[in-house]
Amino acid sequence: MQRQLRAWMPQIALLPSLILMTVTVYGFIGFSVLLSLTGSKMMPNFGKWVGFLQYERVWANPRWEVAVQNFAIFATLYIGASLLVGLVLAILLDQRIRAEGVLRTVYLYPMALSFIVTGVAWQWILSPDLGLERAMHIWGWENFRFDWIKSDKMAIYCVVIAGVWQASGFVMATFLAALRGINPEIISAAKIDGAGGLSVYRFVVLPALRPAFLTAIVVQGHLAIKSYDLVVALTKGGPGYATELPSTFMYAFTFTRNEMAMGAASAVMMLALVSALIVPYLYSELRHAR
Repeated sequence: MQRQLRAWMPQIALLPSLILMTVTVYGFIGFSVLLSLTGSKMMPNFGKWVGFLQYERVWANPRWEVAVQNFAIFATLYIGASLLVGLVLAILLDQRIRAEGVLRTVYLYPMALSFIVTGVAWQWILSPDLGLERAMHIWGWENFRFDWIKSDKMAIYCVVIAGVWQASGFVMATFLAALRGINPEIISAAKIDGAGGLSVYRFVVLPALRPAFLTAIVVQGHLAIKSYDLVVALTKGGPGYATELPSTFMYAFTFTRNEMAMGAASAVMMLALVSALIVPYLYSELRHAR
């Protein structure tokens, strides 16, 4: 009996977490799916089933079209730029430079801030009346203009800048840990075989970083889809709806316009969007690992 109990102890210890995760994650996903098939307004109403009407209403709404287009821009640039900046910083720090600990702390510091704080800080920096443009005018550059945050076409890139600034430190730490885990004998062998610096990184180092890339892409993709607070603090979704994202669309229709079922439908579409982006990559990476 004691032997069986000892064998089952890991499962017993994990059972409360498994139950909690099942209820709070998968349970609420199922709840949202069911809610999206109803005509609920302010409160859930499971007595009024409307099928896929709410999904039709979501896709017929011009704000959703803008939100999807903005998400495509934001997610692509946010994930791509944070990976690039984080990789470059990790490679530089991996050269055993002086004050590495100080620089690593500086690069990681933005990750300790919430998206609300990041959004407010970058709102000041990007504001033409208070931030970078104003500073340049004071320093004598009267013709300098940087008013992206007030432009319908450029405001979404301000969100990208703020997001990349905060996320690059985490990506840097992920890649740096992976770089320090590479067997130096492999790199030495490649150099002995005549491989140059770029060839070593291209054919030896970068393939060894595949698990780190997988982690960074999954985490950054998750942050991209839920970046409601960053947008609200930085642009409030404006000018107009120029920086609308699926997360702000979902919140507005669920809690502001009392369209709970339509908000649930948009949330399910967000889940489908994340799955369409991440699941194929996960499958590819796990298949490659096998």
